[in-house]
Amino acid sequence: MDSPSQHHPLKLGVLISGRGSNLIAIANNIRAGTLPGVEIAIVISNTASACGLAVTRELGLPGEVFVSKGRPRAEHDADVAACLRRHNVDLVVLAGYMRLLSPEFIQAFSNRIVNIHPSLLPAFPGLDAQHQAFDYGVKVAGCTVHFVDEHLDHGPIILQRAIPVLDTDDAESLSARILKEEHIAYSEALARIAGRQYELRGRRYVLRKA
Repeated sequence: MDSPSQHHPLKLGVLISGRGSNLIAIANNIRAGTLPGVEIAIVISNTASACGLAVTRELGLPGEVFVSKGRPRAEHDADVAACLRRHNVDLVVLAGYMRLLSPEFIQAFSNRIVNIHPSLLPAFPGLDAQHQAFDYGVKVAGCTVHFVDEHLDHGPIILQRAIPVLDTDDAESLSARILKEEHIAYSEALARIAGRQYELRGRRYVLRKA
């Protein structure tokens, strides 16, 4: 990733499709001062009905809608990419963005797109990961923040947070507990990226020693 200047914050372009709970967590941490050197430059939704758009307005953040339904993927993503560039975005943050990105988009923001997935990758990629994990009978679950590449839930891992699967859990309670970890993990990962003290060695994300 090309590091932003030390004199300006890491500018995020947050892509959403739904409620925006991770967006809220990130925005709250920025406002609380626990995520220094980071600002949200733009929030983009691919659905006009996303609840996260109301959240965006309440937070006083700039927001845009580019409806993806019925449009060619590359054409839609080109519009999103142009919007991100207009807002001088350094890092694209997928926060419940329920749409696969085109190869052209991923190449345009190579090593500058991050995602959070509700499993300990590489286990249980794809949809309903929490239910997959519960149905499989795992004893440990969690979430993963990773860079995005051309493959589904596959890019280099930045960090993971794990929780035990309790005997009293069902798939819904496990999902709720994983979501709490997501709200912590995403900001932790963004703080690491904003600190610029890391390098990618193949698939490995490695923190540099201070």
